[in-house]
Amino acid sequence: MNRTEFDAYCQSLQATTHVEQWGGASVWKVGGKIFALCSHWGTGTHQCISFKCSDFSYEILCEQEGIVPAPYLARAKWVQVRDPDAMDDDDLKRYLDAAHDIVAGKLTKARQKALGLKSKVRS
Repeated sequence: MNRTEFDAYCQSLQATTHVEQWGGASVWKVGGKIFALCSHWGTGTHQCISFKCSDFSYEILCEQEGIVPAPYLARAKWVQVRDPDAMDDDDLKRYLDAAHDIVAGKLTKARQKALGLKSKVRS
């Protein structure tokens, strides 16, 4: 998934906003809270996609080649996909959906309602 596809997908999710910050990174938020970003990393020309994930997903994903704990965000259970072949687009979309849901689910009920988000029951 390239940056254009990443931006289009994130834009399709409910109640999202977009900013460019941190040296041109494409940063996606829900309710003012970041759930995913796309940026350059190191000296390579490819782009890396980072996203929030569950504790379980974090442990599994960090064991896969081409996926690492996200710099500066790992303590909050974020991963960074550094190798574009590490995850296919369909799986990446599912993880972006989950990231959006995790972050949206942590917003207050009033904020969720104001954004038109449906509350999801989490176990």
